[in-house]
Amino acid sequence: MGIAFKTSERATLGVEWELQLVDRSSRHLRQEAQRLLAALPDLSSAAAVPPLRHELMQSQVEVVTGICETVEEAKLDLSRNVARMREVLEPGGTTLTCSGTHPIDDWRDQELSPGKRYGELVDQMQWLARRILTCGVHVHVGVRGREKAIPIVNALAKYLPHFLALSASSPFWNGHDTGLASARSIVFGALPTSGPPPNLPGWAAFEEYLETLLRAGTIASIKEVWWDIRPHPDFGTIEIRMFDGIPTLREVGMAAALSQSLVEMFDHQLDRGYSLPSPPSWVVKDNKWRATRYGLDARVITDAHGTTVPIRDDLYELVHELTPVATRLGCAQDLDLVFEVLDKGASYERQRAVVAAGGSLEDVVDLLSAEFEGGPTRATVGAGDGAGAR
Repeated sequence: MGIAFKTSERATLGVEWELQLVDRSSRHLRQEAQRLLAALPDLSSAAAVPPLRHELMQSQVEVVTGICETVEEAKLDLSRNVARMREVLEPGGTTLTCSGTHPIDDWRDQELSPGKRYGELVDQMQWLARRILTCGVHVHVGVRGREKAIPIVNALAKYLPHFLALSASSPFWNGHDTGLASARSIVFGALPTSGPPPNLPGWAAFEEYLETLLRAGTIASIKEVWWDIRPHPDFGTIEIRMFDGIPTLREVGMAAALSQSLVEMFDHQLDRGYSLPSPPSWVVKDNKWRATRYGLDARVITDAHGTTVPIRDDLYELVHELTPVATRLGCAQDLDLVFEVLDKGASYERQRAVVAAGGSLEDVVDLLSAEFEGGPTRATVGAGDGAGAR
């Protein structure tokens, strides 16, 4: 089976930001997606690729950028459409937030969105799909040549824990602290075609693997491959799907800058004849679990011999390595936000700090709402204040 890959001339960007619709008074989710999309037809249905879309639950929506050249352009695109959404929602007392999971609400209380695709998903996956009350951020980065796609996917797999630890925002599930930095990673990761990408030798092997899945009936189309990182042939991109729901536009910019800089660096390394890193599958899987559990307090495996380092130290070194690339791309300032997250805490740490200070989960929702609206974080969490390094 031949799969055409629409190559990109540059490391262009596209960002998908999944958002929650929250009642400002009760802090619970509101089932208003259909009303919101109907009120904004120019965003939800006028274009071939609309920037505002349904998610699985009626309490969620997804806002999507167009093809952007820079991180700044992507942030402006998102902020412009979020402002339009607020104009519709706020008079009725609904606000927007984003986190990997809602701290309070139960998936059993949600209404499914209309659409054949969602109905088929639930019919096939049953409980696994019904409980996906989760939000994430997906970043697409353009790739110059399909022969580069799989080597770059393999290389990016090394950074799954880095993507997740920086963005982990789902410590609570159904009103309880899970003890994890990212409950979303577990909930969504239960789907049979999700998880780390398989380590494949090249594009021909990718085509053969997808053909096998189709022949076996595991998937009905390649759109049902929900790997944490995957090639997106129709867009000519690598899609990084590992990020938890990100509560602030600034941190979305950080995730986009990290993604764009890594893909750009690997793309040019391939041009120079370098071999890219390709960690063993067991290392990738183990490191993802470590970030899921311990977030920024994780120790990640760096080689096939089991050597480990604190992920905080690895992130400091990674940002310094990527700074020249980010400077050329115009996103160095966005990338530098990694240092602020390491200092003040990722979202899961900021949320837990509210509860540790005597606050309720309703207060956590208020924090997420304030952060989404651009207010300051309410807690500073230093290194080592989390669940303990492993």
